[in-house]
Amino acid sequence: MAHYYLDSSALVKRYVAEIGTAWVINLCAASYGHTLYVVRITGAEIVAALFRRARSGALNASDAQSAATRFKYDFRNRYQVAEVTEPLIDSAMSLAEKHGLRGYDSVQLAAALELQSVRAALSLAPITFVCADDQLNAVATVEGLLIEDPNTH
Repeated sequence: MAHYYLDSSALVKRYVAEIGTAWVINLCAASYGHTLYVVRITGAEIVAALFRRARSGALNASDAQSAATRFKYDFRNRYQVAEVTEPLIDSAMSLAEKHGLRGYDSVQLAAALELQSVRAALSLAPITFVCADDQLNAVATVEGLLIEDPNTH
């Protein structure tokens, strides 16, 4: 059993067929007993991504609705959800300034780093940051996180 933090670029692959979907589905399988972490904003990011694809024609509306329903269930029942707090946003702002990250990417990374810090303070094994964004993965590595890119699977 391992601990994974999934950013939205990786987690969306669980609900929409893309490169890396099979790997993400396998990673998230309950039978493995992995602990899966996300930050609260991931809810809005995933639902927005699904319906943006429906509007563009890349996904039909009923498939988008079905995927959103599955995601909302998992969001409430399968993932450990990190809350967005004032210190988290302060950290995200610093990361955005330091690395030129987009807003939500900086929040995703700040949440993963906060989780990593808590786990280290408790002498627990590190998390793996699962992300399908090359820039964010590069910054996560610089910041000391183990990374896994589902696009390589």
